[in-house]
Amino acid sequence: MNVETSPVYHVRAVPVEKVKANDYNPNVVAPPEMKLLELSIWEDGFTMPCVCYHDAEKDEYILVDGFHRYRVLKTSKRIYEREKGMLPVVVIEKDISNRMASTIRHNRARGTHNIELMCEIVAELDRSGMSDEWIMKNIGMDRDELLRLKQLSGLAELFADKEFSIPGRQDETSLFDDER
Repeated sequence: MNVETSPVYHVRAVPVEKVKANDYNPNVVAPPEMKLLELSIWEDGFTMPCVCYHDAEKDEYILVDGFHRYRVLKTSKRIYEREKGMLPVVVIEKDISNRMASTIRHNRARGTHNIELMCEIVAELDRSGMSDEWIMKNIGMDRDELLRLKQLSGLAELFADKEFSIPGRQDETSLFDDER
């Protein structure tokens, strides 16, 4: 990716009513930090655009990153008025699996996650046909973390195509030996 194609060089002002939250963001921000974010946006303005996917057919912008900035604009009357209801966004063109991975990468670089939503995301990526290697690479997980999330999800289907090894037996494959 070069300067001409990096989304940050193409910020758009979009009416917040055209922006929709995604249903796969596991990031959680506590109320004190939300108040601080509102103050930061009030004092400094928006210093980072939200990252969105543009659904041209519906003329909607689906959030990939920036949900809490979006929420501040929607809930803070003073900021909404000052910004005239416009949210700064950049657009990425990626399929849903890659948008989910982008959301996780953005969030993991910054903070914590809701573990239940992370389990759901791993399950959805698995159902979408993404290999364990793809999931680990694209959302920054190691094998142990991926295994724990799959186990926590309680979905037997996540393990349906896997064979398990028994310690001391050489004739079976381990959980992560095969790739799709």
